[in-house]
Amino acid sequence: MAIIKLSATEQRRLSAFFTCLVLAALAWLCITLSNPYNYTVKRVLSYKNTPQKRAFHSLQSDTVDITIKGTGWQMLYAMMHYSSNSLVVDLRPLNTGNYVVLSSQQMQIADGEANHDVISFNPDTLYFDFLNRMVKRVPIKLLSNVTYQQQFSQANNSILKPSYITIVGPTERLNKITEWDTDSLIVNNVNETIRTRLNLQPVNEGNITIYPKAVDVIFPVDEFTEKTLEVPVKLINNNDFYNVKIFPEKVTVTFMTSLRRFAEIDENFFEADADLNLWKNQGYSTLPVKLTRVPPFCKVINVEPQNIDFIIKK
Repeated sequence: MAIIKLSATEQRRLSAFFTCLVLAALAWLCITLSNPYNYTVKRVLSYKNTPQKRAFHSLQSDTVDITIKGTGWQMLYAMMHYSSNSLVVDLRPLNTGNYVVLSSQQMQIADGEANHDVISFNPDTLYFDFLNRMVKRVPIKLLSNVTYQQQFSQANNSILKPSYITIVGPTERLNKITEWDTDSLIVNNVNETIRTRLNLQPVNEGNITIYPKAVDVIFPVDEFTEKTLEVPVKLINNNDFYNVKIFPEKVTVTFMTSLRRFAEIDENFFEADADLNLWKNQGYSTLPVKLTRVPPFCKVINVEPQNIDFIIKK
């Protein structure tokens, strides 16, 4: 293929032509986008002024389509930010009825759609089903993911203030709720007690309200050290009152515990059992030892011996 060689003058003319072409296209685009258009945007429903004495359940989707009149620039912006806004609906009409007409709130909705003219809604009427309403208190559950420096660990149960949440909503829904989670407490390389405030998990249903919405958390952390105790073994399920002698009568429990609690912990904090039913029903010749009580601030490392011998005297 032959290569067309242009003179300097021809190159300048060609460059000027393409420059004018680009400027003309930009001018056309600006004029076109400045014209008014009707376009549709999708909005997620949110509610205000919910009825205090009536529990409700929406009978339609949680989104609504709004037809808006605006410039092409506004339409382009709406297409790029389609999920950033919500449609706030006033539910005061539900105090006397079971539906809300969006077009009757067109003026206040238009305030939330700044510089836009709201034309119509689809659907225009929102219908609601009403249910029995109840108030319920459930415990708050802390969600945590905490890592510690070496020899540090959680020293006791976490303290939540308050420890319960009050939920108001439909009886059928609240009967299924037994606890309410916090946002996750995520902290790394911890070497001291954590004191913070966490939000509770948000409500995903418009007919349920919770109080409070945040909780104070004390997450006790302390340095741990190793300790060893001799714990008596208790024989259980000797229902026939055999005269049983066990060897040894105590086991050695090695555990990690908080330095603050080190001095106060003795064998009374633990309980070790051996089940005689394992011999009577399953023919065991030795009985395994099971720790049935361990303080929450202790982490057992080893129990020695793990099995004990026994003699039944007749």
